[in-house]
Formats: sequence, C-alpha cells, structure tokens
Amino acid sequence: MTVRNKPPKKTSRRMIVGLAMALITAIASLEAAKANLDDLHLQGMGTLRWMGLKIYEARLFASTRPNPNQLTQLPFALELTYARDFNGSSIADRSIDEIKKLGIGSAEQHQAWRSRMQAIFPNVRSGDRIRGIHRPGSGASFMLNDKPIGSIDDAEFARAFFAIWLDPKTSEPSLRRELLGLNASQRP
Repeated sequence: MTVRNKPPKKTSRRMIVGLAMALITAIASLEAAKANLDDLHLQGMGTLRWMGLKIYEARLFASTRPNPNQLTQLPFALELTYARDFNGSSIADRSIDEIKKLGIGSAEQHQAWRSRMQAIFPNVRSGDRIRGIHRPGSGASFMLNDKPIGSIDDAEFARAFFAIWLDPKTSEPSLRRELLGLNASQRP
C-alpha cells in the first residue's frame, strides 16, 4: 500500500495566490517603468574606457536636467551599450565592488544585492543595451534591449547602484560630468 503525503489544499492555494500576486506586482512595476520612459529625454552621454579599450557607452535620460543633489528624488534611466561581451555575474560583482568603494551599504546588503543582480543580469554581447530605471522611493527596474528582465524593489539598492555613475565620489568623474551635462569646472 502506497501512502501519499499531500500538502493541505489551503496551503497550496495560498502559495499559488501569493506567487501569482508577486508576479502581477513585478509585471506591473516593470510596465510602469517602461511607460515612464516616454517622458524621459537624453541629458548626457559618455564612454567608459579601460586601458584604451571601449567598455561601454552610457546615456542618462531624465525629464529635465537633473540636479546632482536631488537625483534620488527623480525618475531617470541610465543605459549602457556594451562594446564587449561580459558575463552577467561579473557585471554584478563589479557593481558591488564599486558600491563598496563608495562606502554605501553593509556586508549583508552587498551580499543580498549581489544575489539579486546575478539573478537579473544576463550575459551581454557587444551591442547589447542594459537600461536601469530609477523608481524614486521604491527601487530599480532593468531592461535588456528594451525587454524587461527584472527589478529590485529596494530604494537603498537603487541609490547605491546609480551612485556608481552619478555620485560625486564615483571612480569615473569625467563620465559622471558627461552624463550630467556638467563642464569640468562644475563639481556638484
């Protein structure tokens, strides 16, 4: 005689409803972020090079010229068009390295953020575009070549992630100035 262990029906239904609600929320969040892109206009662009090699071209989109001191309060999008192939996991690792250099977040946050980015960021090929969309007060959504790939609903993560390019202490100050449309004498 075979005995089957079945989970209670209420637990199964609750779990399915919970997963469905989480999926609906994630899709709605990504669709809202995608719709908001229509209101954004190119504000600045620049190229990241390492040892003379082009790594990516970055473009910042916002509804108005962003005030560097108020970026976390505004919706904006930062798009990277890769000039080389990269592993998604390496992109996540490099992002965490840069966030650590800026002194943002705790070790626990870094680990959680790394895991979330590794789950979202795909391997990229030359010509691929990843667009990060800052959703003020709620987090960041990501797209690959105009298709949603995921979101991280954590406002502190979003602040830390976009600080890689936009914080005054960035490791690439000239790229920051180009993205924000600042000249070399402006340093806010």
